[in-house]
Amino acid sequence: MTNLLFGISLSALLSTTSLLVVLFRVSPLSSPSQAIPAFLLSVFLSVASVGSLLFYALWTKFPVHTWDTGKLLTVSIRQGMLLSIGTVAVLIFGMLGLLSWWVILLLYAVCILIELAINA
Repeated sequence: MTNLLFGISLSALLSTTSLLVVLFRVSPLSSPSQAIPAFLLSVFLSVASVGSLLFYALWTKFPVHTWDTGKLLTVSIRQGMLLSIGTVAVLIFGMLGLLSWWVILLLYAVCILIELAINA
């Protein structure tokens, strides 16, 4: 296991733990100005790190390109970040009451198109 992969695994564990702490210990009714940004930040970090690990596992299991480990990790980190940006955007739209199924499709389609544009 490379050092970067170990660091991503450790950050996935810590960010998921922080998400669980925010979910179970922080009340959005008593202090919404602190609880909502803490929730969104912990969701962003958790989805980015876990998504990066899942994308890395996907690209190593089903190799489409002949990339080395460094390139695979770089691509999977970028894809995890785009996935977490889309997820946080969906949560913000849901909090604002603007969310519908086609908005979700459009937000994730933008993330996919950004990834395709960067990868091309």
